[in-house]
Amino acid sequence: MNGLIEQSVNFFLKKPKTSEKSTALLQTKNDFLAVETPVSLVYNGISHAVMMCSPQDLEDFALGFSLTEGIINQPTDIYGIDVQEVCNGIEVQIELSSRQFMALKEHRRNLTGRTGCGICGTEQLNQVYKNFPKLDRTFRFDVNLLDHCLSTLQENQQLAKQTGATHACAFFDLQGNVLAIREDVGRHVALDKLLGWYAKTDKEQGFILTSSRASYEMVQKAISCRVEMLVAISAATDLAIKMAETHHLTLVGFAREGKGNIYTGKERLIF
Repeated sequence: MNGLIEQSVNFFLKKPKTSEKSTALLQTKNDFLAVETPVSLVYNGISHAVMMCSPQDLEDFALGFSLTEGIINQPTDIYGIDVQEVCNGIEVQIELSSRQFMALKEHRRNLTGRTGCGICGTEQLNQVYKNFPKLDRTFRFDVNLLDHCLSTLQENQQLAKQTGATHACAFFDLQGNVLAIREDVGRHVALDKLLGWYAKTDKEQGFILTSSRASYEMVQKAISCRVEMLVAISAATDLAIKMAETHHLTLVGFAREGKGNIYTGKERLIF
């Protein structure tokens, strides 16, 4: 299933002002729209979460979501993933190990997401805040490479270029090379997709660059997969900064050409 569709839309074009009057012309053109579809994550036959997603890289999403939500501890806890189109959306059938499925049933919650909404349906506050071991500091990154990373992210956002309606998360190595990029209408889902990809790799040193803001959940997801650095094009929230500080994550916001706000973890950066 594609992440975009082509559709005819009306648009108006305001003509330059002549004398004291300006006019607008109503016209028709073809436009590309981002597809947003309900995706149900079904574990061992039981629907656990429904999220609104772009319908690609869904195996990566299932793996990343399972990891960041603590449903599994490692990729081998999942025996198989099957993506099935149904009449009103998509079902992702996930075959879970017996041990993890028993744990899931004990802590089960249903999420009916809006656009990548992360805590809808959470039953207790202590399910929102998760405790993880502090991150090790295993590398340093030259911030002078960040301009190249920002332009690379923009160049590789294929859905966003055509629709203007999606977020992207990309993983870069310490030389500024992009290793993977994932897009989605929801920023949390885009990150889960990328972390699902990351979980299947050799965990090369590097960082995540996101086109969105850095909310607490974006930070929490990165920490849960032991990613040491998160760079956001928009701002970070206060809780995201507190969580990053507590867990030794390097968090950068308002990343733009030649500048950025370093909220936490400047020890990993070379200036």
